Amino acid sequence: MNIQNLRLFMVLVGCTPKGRLTEQHDIYFGIGDTIQSLIPQIYNFWPDGGTLHIDAWREVTKVGNYRIDIVLKNDDSVTPSLFFLNLGGYRPGEFEEYHYKMLSVAESAGMAVKQAKQTSFFKHFGFKGAESHIDEKYGLDVDDMHKVIDVLPQFLKDRYSIQITETEDGHEDELHIGYLKIKKA
Repeated sequence: MNIQNLRLFMVLVGCTPKGRLTEQHDIYFGIGDTIQSLIPQIYNFWPDGGTLHIDAWREVTKVGNYRIDIVLKNDDSVTPSLFFLNLGGYRPGEFEEYHYKMLSVAESAGMAVKQAKQTSFFKHFGFKGAESHIDEKYGLDVDDMHKVIDVLPQFLKDRYSIQITETEDGHEDELHIGYLKIKKA
């Protein structure tokens, strides 16, 4: 693959594993030139296989006022960093925990959490006794928070880095929403 064609992808993978009553989801971050090129990576990520599908995906090229590029391996300790946050929240009278997945470019985890507090999800998916949340250690209850570089599969971390460049254009990436059937090769 040509390095100039490589992109970071954020993929919402769905499956009803054997022995489960409801469909389950997880986020997969991968690097490839197309969403289809990630299918073998996705099946390695969800090892019990099952019948996997994609419910949403995004080619991550813009987050806020930052351009995101994939480059050959270099020092990943530079800031700012690309963070993935999974916010959880509730609605009165509804037997469900809702989630909002977001990307944030920030100098630190604390700054990423500060950005999360500004989302409409955080403000509207919680009530007394069932507040919206992130991990307590960041001063806000978030279900999950990770640097994206840290959750890439090892073979990708060994080969590539995420380059973040400030830009004036604040347009976000297109979200591809809807069921996409995939097959193990």
